[in-house]
Amino acid sequence: MATTNAPADPLAKGTLATAKQAWSDLFKWKQRVVATNEFGESHTEWQSPEPLKSPISLMAQLNAKDWLFFLVGFSAWTADAFDFHALSIQTVKLSKYYDRSKTDISTAITLTLLLRSVGAAFFGLAGDKFGRKWPMVINMFILGLLQIATIYSRTFGQFLAVRSLFGLFMGGVYGNAIAMALENCPVNARGLMSGILQQGYSFGYVIAACANLGVGGSTESWKIVFWIGAGISIGVGFIRICFPESKQFIKARKAGKRAKAPGVFWRETRHMLAQEWRMCIYCIFLMTWFNYYSHTSQDSYTTFMLTQKHLSNAPATRASILMKTGACVGGTIIGYLSQFFGRRRTIITSAFLSACLIPAWVLPEGERSLSASGFMIQFFVQGAWGIIPIHLNELSPPAFRSSFPGITYQLGNMISSPSAQIVNAIAENTMITTSKGVQAPAYGPTMAVATAIIALGIIITTAFGPEKRGRHFETVGPPGTEVVSKDIEEGIDDDDKDRAQAIELADSSQKHEKA
Repeated sequence: MATTNAPADPLAKGTLATAKQAWSDLFKWKQRVVATNEFGESHTEWQSPEPLKSPISLMAQLNAKDWLFFLVGFSAWTADAFDFHALSIQTVKLSKYYDRSKTDISTAITLTLLLRSVGAAFFGLAGDKFGRKWPMVINMFILGLLQIATIYSRTFGQFLAVRSLFGLFMGGVYGNAIAMALENCPVNARGLMSGILQQGYSFGYVIAACANLGVGGSTESWKIVFWIGAGISIGVGFIRICFPESKQFIKARKAGKRAKAPGVFWRETRHMLAQEWRMCIYCIFLMTWFNYYSHTSQDSYTTFMLTQKHLSNAPATRASILMKTGACVGGTIIGYLSQFFGRRRTIITSAFLSACLIPAWVLPEGERSLSASGFMIQFFVQGAWGIIPIHLNELSPPAFRSSFPGITYQLGNMISSPSAQIVNAIAENTMITTSKGVQAPAYGPTMAVATAIIALGIIITTAFGPEKRGRHFETVGPPGTEVVSKDIEEGIDDDDKDRAQAIELADSSQKHEKA
């Protein structure tokens, strides 16, 4: 069917050419899109964004099975976030329990983030090769068991060892969760569903903060929160067992079932890396900024209120809950808006507004003011984050929708892993006078300066980066199917090839005898 859209120059090739084209396209309302017609012919054209539809109508486009896949992916991501934040919001308790400084305790956060990329690579590639289901089931069970092992860590050395191992398996959740949740979504609903999905991270924080509030402020109470986290992770694993494999993966596997030959998967993976190495580096760089963005603005916020603002455990926890409630709301709304305004424009606007709110975030006193300012800044911080799941999925090589987002996300996590430790170290070595006239670690100024620098980095990186909003990747099979797709299309199997070779040999020998 003929298109009425104006033709556009092809997508630029090369780093500088791509950056120049991306910067220019940022100021054009229509988007440069590679379209494919019914004959498989591709061309580049300018497309206007579809008008925003009602969120209710967008959600209605998902059928019951699509919703089940989405909710399981959301639950897995929520459990992963709970397990991570169960430590970060209880830094003060753990510091007292192990008789270590808060900077020492944040070493566990660094180790967890550092090793998540290894788990992302292993479980992401397993998800692309074997399916989304069983890698996730194994992942969630082991996460629950490691939460229990953390509780029984008697020494600080044992605690760090368990949390390091914990990081390996935390890294495997993200890629499989977002692939399973989003790959079945209709194209025009992805922005909204991406925003909702990403807020599983904030929702996990809210649940962990509520658990922390419920168990009280005693030193030993941190263990109860970890027991809750173990139950959630194992529970999600059992729930995932009850549901089938992702329908997109099943269809792709049936279409390319002959791609199971040894070596095909790894050959396709190497081919993808050779072709897409620039995109890999860009996404890792972007995810480094984004992981610094979230961890710098949130991991030490409870500690900031307890030490610099002189709040007790209960009001500080309530303020943290409201802060992450703002994140849930912002991520959903801004992810939804990105479907119309574009992924990059929406990310840049959110990062800019979050930077403008930094003074109002760290200067107020009292629970109410800190709750309101925390709500607003996280509205835009996690608002920008709400676009990331679908943005990464659209930038991914289509056959690697499980491994590519997970690996790039977790490599960014690895590079930014010292973020909480850096904030704690600088703050504890820089004392300021609080409103009560006492000396306290400078958590507020440290987080403010770091977050401003990071927001600027996100704005610049996003402005010169690619965007593939509206990309259709539903029909692309798992890695390896492309290797045999030509043979399948031509109706040639291995026996046909052998038969053809035998006929050619016979013909050549007959010709030789006649000669």
